[in-house]
Amino acid sequence: MIPNWIIQRSTLTPERIALRFEGQSWTYNEINDLALQQARKLIALGVKPHDRVAIYATSTPQIIFMICGCMHLQCEMVLLNLRLSKTELAYQIEDAEAVAIIAEDDLVGKLPETATRIHSFSEVKQTLPTDFTSAVEWAEEDTMTIMYTSGTTGFPKGVRQTISNHVSVATSSLYNTGLVENDAWLCTVPLFHISGFSMLCKCLLHGVRLDLYSKFDVEKVVNQLVEGSVTRMSVVAVTLERILSELENRNQQVSKRFLTMLAGGGPVPIDYLKRAIERGIQVSQTYGMTETSSQTATLSSEDALRKIGSAGKPLFFNQIQIADTNKPFEQGEILIRGKHVTPGYVGRFEDKPSQENGWLHSGDIGYLDDEGYLFVVDRRSDLIISGGENIYPAEIENVLTSHQSVREAGVCGVDDENWGQVPNAFVVLQNNIETNELIAYCKKHLAAYKVPKKIYIVEELPRNGANKLLRRKLQELI
Repeated sequence: MIPNWIIQRSTLTPERIALRFEGQSWTYNEINDLALQQARKLIALGVKPHDRVAIYATSTPQIIFMICGCMHLQCEMVLLNLRLSKTELAYQIEDAEAVAIIAEDDLVGKLPETATRIHSFSEVKQTLPTDFTSAVEWAEEDTMTIMYTSGTTGFPKGVRQTISNHVSVATSSLYNTGLVENDAWLCTVPLFHISGFSMLCKCLLHGVRLDLYSKFDVEKVVNQLVEGSVTRMSVVAVTLERILSELENRNQQVSKRFLTMLAGGGPVPIDYLKRAIERGIQVSQTYGMTETSSQTATLSSEDALRKIGSAGKPLFFNQIQIADTNKPFEQGEILIRGKHVTPGYVGRFEDKPSQENGWLHSGDIGYLDDEGYLFVVDRRSDLIISGGENIYPAEIENVLTSHQSVREAGVCGVDDENWGQVPNAFVVLQNNIETNELIAYCKKHLAAYKVPKKIYIVEELPRNGANKLLRRKLQELI
């Protein structure tokens, strides 16, 4: 058992500022009170403790109060990605078997038609609360969140993240970074992403402040970094580059109070790391995934130059090994073990084991050097990482081949200055059609960032002797 995070934190540091957003602030005591109100109103609307509910909202204080209210109810929260199409949302809602969807008012119209009850934020606000007493302890093995990650089959998997998973990540991170006076995280990543939710968990467990942004604003972010009002931040390569360009245009450096910039979501170009050092930013590259509730390994700031390009060493409670080898510098699949690893999935993949012999098979290729530092060579052989978002080609291929004019489809990532990579598609037709019509079709069924930037019509796709598509050879067709 573990103490209820919200009650425990509000008891330990009730008057400490927990959250700031657009000039407003809330203490931990105020967040606990607001969360209890939400829990009591959700009960009145028919949501019961331990129910599975979906949350569909932007990153504002309201989603935090709702998340904390659901924590009080010990609900399993399915965090829906705002960038998904109605088709993708419908799949996740149905697959997760959520009993209710709690949605921001302006987003209700973007939800698909569903038999699942939908409660808007304003409906929750207007509901009269009923009696409810929150449990003071939680079972560590209970599922807290469910986040969908794209699958190599083209069907996203609903990843269970337990209370124990989140506590393990937050504790390992604390052992790695320590705490300082007036510690504060700057959060511009969505709270429905594991990186954003993990940041919220760290703040609740460590008792530090979260400065929340509804979207990335480079000028305001750089202002805070320069003035030293925050100490830590998480970024992906594309946002890091925008921060660096803004600092360079101003000819400024970040405050010495700013300690750590965690970089995840894919490899960071070495040039970015060198530019960051010139601006006083200690970038700590990280390696993790939805199945590990965020960080598995992190490169410490003292090793940033000596081990440039590395994702560092496993955090305190975590283990990493390379499959089928124990020799340094020999590449293989990255295997992960620790209390941060998901116990499994929901829905379609509920019976799929998340581990083999206690190890999570990441599908990523990497190696450990002679000092035990991890280098990630390829984040899954076919994975496209665009602006920190993971895109599996199979998802796009499934949509394209569902069109009556397409016989075969192959998708790969191509380099892009702004996003790192973007998807391109190659199709073999069975009926004549213009590529712009296929792009329009994809826009109806896929999130905008998954829509191919270009579609090429080809006579055949590259395949091996077993007739398996060779996506790595698709670029040769351009």
